[in-house]
Amino acid sequence: MAPSSRVREPSIDRTEEYEDFRRQLSDYHAARGTTFDPEPRVGNRHVDLLRLFKAVTSRGGYDVVCVEKLAWRKLGQDFNLGTQNLAALAFSLKTVYYKQLAAYEISTIHGREPPPKEILEDISARGSGLLARTVENFQPPAPRESGGGINGEDSDGAGEDSQMTPGAQRGDSEDPGSGGRITRGLRQAPPQRVLFQPDVSSSRQSRQASGNQSSPQPGAPTPVAAYNPASNPNSMSFTIANYEPKTQMPLTLRPVITPGNNPILFKERQRTLRDARAARDRNAQNYKGMMLPGTGFSGPNIYVRTLLALRSGIPEEEEFALHHLVKISHERGDKYRFEAFPGLAEGLIEQALKISSLFYDVNWQIDFGDDARDRDISILDGMQGTPDILARIKSCRVLDTADSMETEDFTRRLTRINEACLVLRNMVMLEENAEYLAGVQPIHDFLCIALNLPPRASVVELQHYALDITEQLTRYNSLSSDDPLYLSLLSQLDSNDRGAILTSLRSISRISMNLEESNRLGSVPLSALKKIYEWTLVDDEELVHACLDFLYQFTAVVDNVEVLVEHLNLEALIDQLVRLLLYGAKMTENKKMTKPPVKEISATEMPMLPQDLLDQLLVYDEPERSAYWLRACFEEDEASDITQIALWQAYQTRFAEFQTSNRPLLPAAEFIKNVSTTFTSATAQVLQVPTPRFIIKGIRPRWRPMDPKGRVYLRCEWRVESGAMVNGDSGTEAGESDGERECGTFALKPKHLWEHILTHHLQVPRTADGTWDLTSTSHSAHPQPCRWGTCTHSFPSPSSPPPSSSSTPPSPLFLLGMHIKTHLPDTHPLKSTLHRKHNLDPLDPHVPHPAQYESQTYWNTPVDERGDAKGLPFSAVLVLRNLARNLPRGIGPGDDDEGMERGRADGLSGALEDAVHDGDGSADDAADGVDDVEANAEGAKRRRKEDSLVRKLFTPVEKRLWFVMAHNMSLAGYMADLNGIIASRG
Repeated sequence: MAPSSRVREPSIDRTEEYEDFRRQLSDYHAARGTTFDPEPRVGNRHVDLLRLFKAVTSRGGYDVVCVEKLAWRKLGQDFNLGTQNLAALAFSLKTVYYKQLAAYEISTIHGREPPPKEILEDISARGSGLLARTVENFQPPAPRESGGGINGEDSDGAGEDSQMTPGAQRGDSEDPGSGGRITRGLRQAPPQRVLFQPDVSSSRQSRQASGNQSSPQPGAPTPVAAYNPASNPNSMSFTIANYEPKTQMPLTLRPVITPGNNPILFKERQRTLRDARAARDRNAQNYKGMMLPGTGFSGPNIYVRTLLALRSGIPEEEEFALHHLVKISHERGDKYRFEAFPGLAEGLIEQALKISSLFYDVNWQIDFGDDARDRDISILDGMQGTPDILARIKSCRVLDTADSMETEDFTRRLTRINEACLVLRNMVMLEENAEYLAGVQPIHDFLCIALNLPPRASVVELQHYALDITEQLTRYNSLSSDDPLYLSLLSQLDSNDRGAILTSLRSISRISMNLEESNRLGSVPLSALKKIYEWTLVDDEELVHACLDFLYQFTAVVDNVEVLVEHLNLEALIDQLVRLLLYGAKMTENKKMTKPPVKEISATEMPMLPQDLLDQLLVYDEPERSAYWLRACFEEDEASDITQIALWQAYQTRFAEFQTSNRPLLPAAEFIKNVSTTFTSATAQVLQVPTPRFIIKGIRPRWRPMDPKGRVYLRCEWRVESGAMVNGDSGTEAGESDGERECGTFALKPKHLWEHILTHHLQVPRTADGTWDLTSTSHSAHPQPCRWGTCTHSFPSPSSPPPSSSSTPPSPLFLLGMHIKTHLPDTHPLKSTLHRKHNLDPLDPHVPHPAQYESQTYWNTPVDERGDAKGLPFSAVLVLRNLARNLPRGIGPGDDDEGMERGRADGLSGALEDAVHDGDGSADDAADGVDDVEANAEGAKRRRKEDSLVRKLFTPVEKRLWFVMAHNMSLAGYMADLNGIIASRG
């Protein structure tokens, strides 16, 4: 098989800047006494040190990049080091920078003295903080136990992060009160209890990439990345290819304590050693055959360790567990699932339920027995939930607590409770966890308890966590109108906290979203509905969006719409919803070409001079006459040319008959010079071709002549038969002996051209006062169709009977004459624009014109990545559609008010007659009949009012709805549906 012909892309761009940088770096290492590798190798590629130096310093330097999560891996991807075992390649790239560029960066970029090479280049690249590293504060890393990495060796991909918690890999501080993360003063665990087992996978995958992976199992070994010896720096082939002898480190001399130099200290140390040996010998038999802690078994992993500590009931263990659970739920949220750790959800809920003991004289307990609800008030039903939880909360006595002065025990307990709620909140962001927790009944009781706590500043954080949890869980629950959680969410609408109102509205709108059951949203207080309407008027997009989501769910039920009709100002609500249809709209202009561009067509022959123009030219003497003649028949064009002989012959032909001894023509040489004088861009040239050609470059013939004042003549485009005499000239040219041709007569003004057509082509007579006789219907010489250019407009013949009308219709000749004016340009300064707009042929075909466009302005609202409408306009049109569809409707339009009153009177009369004839004529019978008639009349009136409700509410905004449908392409389909519903019901 032939080798591939593809050339590998070079790793280093050897520019002049690169060579200068390499020389400077070589001199620096020589002065420092360190080994310099100008082209170090990582994997199968050489590293460009200049590019690496710029990339790291642009990010803030070596220390900043080391602190940033996965920064070296990102740099490795930028240098195309490969995708297999990227962690090892990233650590190798870090080592290259550490040994070759770190000291140079400290000297040149930061202007400081770098640490000695013994604590920089001569040791491993693990760790950061080079700017603060000194001989006094530096401690070499302790040797790691075997088995810490792959095959008993260190993991090159992990580096110094291989034995850290996920938070330490991110650079988060472990100190209490650290600002590295918003974990609110997380404490460290007791040192003797910290047993952290890290995840040694090659890299942390994103949530999307790990969405289908299983959650970490308790006690299960962590999966290890596939081993690739070709790219692993620990492999033998890589070591041989990149072998570099280590520089021998200088020995650190330390004084040895001897009886000669320090006898007192030597004696004390010997005594201490003897006592330790004696104690070990005395107790050796007690541990024989036993596995001491920390030997042979490293204990459970961090996940199981935190679960056991959480359920231990020991405050210190609980703090340790919650500290790590907060970090794990935030950093490993895509892998940490409730299903993999039975009892974790229940343990967190039990911890969160302790909030009541801080503010009430109750300690909630969860019982999973059948008779749990019949026991003490503090016993919660873990199987079916506690339906009377709100009543129980109200019956509890509120403790006297002050936010301004809290005990240490109170603060520690509240912190543990907040951390438990934070863990729940972080974990339910994963859909699998939210669906799992929605089926755990005690969580609903806790949410009700949390949302009904006494109004204290210390519980605000907890309540926000509870609302975030509720927002994720209500999608998987169907809440009735008397459900305690539903009532608790409605009560939050009376809060003054914007965040609580937003989350409550979103939680209510998402009820049973992922279920087949519909969300009816019953028993919503009228005060809440009025507030929601008022919030739609606020300039707060997020709050308005939450209100519209609620209204969309609320108006989907007919009974709810009837509540709005009775108790809310629907006219104002609909007006505001229509206003929101164009919220955030951006104006765009859509152009559509109505006429294509007209390209410039050059004339091939000079125009014939009209007699009046010729008379004007004959007045002038040479060379002015030839100059005006050139301007009348030619125009400047840099790309055109004409032969000198043709131009001279045309001049001779035109003015030879008018030559006299006193007024001779210009000689040929003088005439050619006059051409260059008349047109600044015209030059006489000789084309060197086999037969030399003498040309004038820069002019071309005009389509229509121009008079000395710069006015262009109009050309008659009336079609006549070839050979016909017009103005005494047949106008027949070669190739035009048969068929039709244009008249070609020139006139200076549209009026003169129109009179020319009437006189020579239509042969219209004049009246005695000199006006044109366009009313004559007996004149048969004029043609019936229009023959201007390509126009084919026709008129009825004079013999056609006039239409039935009281007034005399205009004659066909008059109509034709008025029609001809539409072909002629209008030079009036005010009417020319309007005339040009309605002209049948406004563009001169001989003059170039750009394309003409018809523009349409649109006001489009935002759309998502799929092109579907989104945002406030989309939610507003959905609410409007629900209102138009579900507004009450009666049996149909009734009679007018007068007719209804007349029917009511007839009914009353009939009721009295029936009472007289059918009954005993008593007053009671008559009263009963009158009541029935009144009730029927009121019902008919109400039905008539309901039927006109759609028309009454939507008629004032009808034009605006049609405008949005025509100018908002994002909502065009939804607006068409809305207008169709209004038309069918209005």
